[in-house]
Amino acid sequence: MRFEAPTTLSAAIELLENEAGVSRILAGGTDVLVQLRSGHIEPDLIVDIKRIATMQTIAEEDGGYRIGAAVCGAELGDHEGVRKLWPGVVEAVELIGSTQVQGRATMVGNLCNASPAADSVPAMVAAGATARIAGPAGSRDIAVEEIATGPGQTSLGRAELVESVFLPARAAQSGDAYLRFIPRTEMDIAVVGAGVNLEMDDKGVCSGARVALGAVGPRVMLVEEAGAALIGTSVDEAALEALAQAASSAATPIDDKRGTKDFRIKVAGVLARRAAIIALQRSQAD
Repeated sequence: MRFEAPTTLSAAIELLENEAGVSRILAGGTDVLVQLRSGHIEPDLIVDIKRIATMQTIAEEDGGYRIGAAVCGAELGDHEGVRKLWPGVVEAVELIGSTQVQGRATMVGNLCNASPAADSVPAMVAAGATARIAGPAGSRDIAVEEIATGPGQTSLGRAELVESVFLPARAAQSGDAYLRFIPRTEMDIAVVGAGVNLEMDDKGVCSGARVALGAVGPRVMLVEEAGAALIGTSVDEAALEALAQAASSAATPIDDKRGTKDFRIKVAGVLARRAAIIALQRSQAD
């Protein structure tokens, strides 16, 4: 196994392109190193991207923020601008592991690990975040929800990597939130996760809403029916009930040691409803 730590994006892509065997990207390493030590993966090449300057930055862009792939959770949590604009996303990232893990784990790594239970991904999907993918053919931007195709599987092509995630500008009267259910009080994998982002007009009517669920299907899902249940309403009890029903109806979980299908289906609706209430409160606080 070779370990390389390039200092430019082009060099990282060249390394990946020239490797005929299995390659892995190391940003924080909190997933890759565990998988390596457990024998789950045996890569021929590991490319550490932490020395690439552009991967380590948080930059303002078009009223939003572009977050480099190697920015760790602790740094993101300390960024006042991102926390103010997208509190739900930051709170979701801060749920990844312990304080020590936060100093290494990255939002992009959480995305590319492609776990259906990834905490940051439903929040990013709800926010309408996009990922910038770099590869031999250049760069392209796609919606975050298009990255994972199944557990541990992504849509990235050979020698491609996610360079950054863009969190867009947010309307004045809007808010987002992420909630999860876990068996313990901390440092556990989500049994269900729900991210909600909504926009209200000056008459107190919801003009836009995105709802995303995690851990209730083979990948994080954007539930358009749940968002539609809020649009055109004041996010009243009837709308919240319709949202909860839509979220539960969209859930397609499995039974495992952390929760049954029936339990997850019910909790998906409960969490989506609660996250929507928090998002509404935040929209009114602006």
